Amino acid sequence: MQLHQIKPTKNRKAKKRVGRGGKRGTFSGRGDKGQRSRAGKRMQPAIREHIKRYPKLRGYRFNPKSKSLVAINLSEIADKFKDGEAISPRSLLEKKMISKIKGKVPQVKILGNGELDKKLFVNSCFVSKTARDKIEKAGGEVRGN
Repeated sequence: MQLHQIKPTKNRKAKKRVGRGGKRGTFSGRGDKGQRSRAGKRMQPAIREHIKRYPKLRGYRFNPKSKSLVAINLSEIADKFKDGEAISPRSLLEKKMISKIKGKVPQVKILGNGELDKKLFVNSCFVSKTARDKIEKAGGEVRGN
């Protein structure tokens, strides 16, 4: 047996040739007039339209300066840190309380949920008003942000 002797097991179904008169009438199921009803040139892919429009959009060529803030409650900090320790995004990363975002250490905001009875020093973290009050009441200090 050779390649030219091989035959398919099933017969091929004939392709429907639309738009050539016959039983379907003049328009043959394509509707009347317009680009889609005609043979040959079809409409452009929808994605091309978006690609061409993209440079005209507002803010194109500028990356948004979105802050990647991670929120941590005082109750979580009280469990992991000892009395007199310093809290910073690096120290939180070392204790695996936060993780890197896109390869960078994220900014941290400390929220006032929970109780604190340890003297802690907060460096370069955003702190809510209630958290600041609780840290200072326990004898700690907030430096930086």
